[in-house]
Amino acid sequence: MTTDPPTIILIDDDSQLRFLTKEYLEAEGGYRVLTAANGQEGWDLLSQVHPSLIVCDVMMPVMDGYEFVQKLRHNPRLRSIPLIFLSAKGDVSDRIVGLNAGGDVYLVKPFEPEELLAQIRASLARLGLTATETVAQLPPDVYLTPTERRVLRLVAQGLTNQQVADELKVSRRTVESHVSNMLNKLGLANRTELARWAINYLGV
Repeated sequence: MTTDPPTIILIDDDSQLRFLTKEYLEAEGGYRVLTAANGQEGWDLLSQVHPSLIVCDVMMPVMDGYEFVQKLRHNPRLRSIPLIFLSAKGDVSDRIVGLNAGGDVYLVKPFEPEELLAQIRASLARLGLTATETVAQLPPDVYLTPTERRVLRLVAQGLTNQQVADELKVSRRTVESHVSNMLNKLGLANRTELARWAINYLGV
């Protein structure tokens, strides 16, 4: 019995980058890679396939990466798909904007293909680990405050940090602090892992 390889959607307006990255990921990673030239083309692909992961450029015509990820995170069917941003903008502030927008990883161009492959493998490995857990439970020595539980429930619903802040009428910095505290308490690596853990724990 054979299983289909994970499907990755690669969205970038650079045709050469699309071609070379697709070839590399298929040859070295064994993935099925579908490509799109902008966010709108990538969004159209999502009506045909549910990928395991998305790699997305930030600056593109028609629909840029930030608009794309906003649509992705607001869609109940798609919002839990891991997304890796690619961008020529490499300042710390740019990285923060990308991660706060909903990206799970932010790689700066030019990047090494090996690094992208490693990030993809790590993201899919974490996805596989959480998928094997039918019920998530708090470690016996971990306590979540009532506020943390409220944040956790909203994170599980796919809301961004800013949306959680608006819902709870607090600052985004406060939400980020709660998320960071929960990541440390639960031994999780990033917000995507927290969202998946919360879905299992809360049953939502």
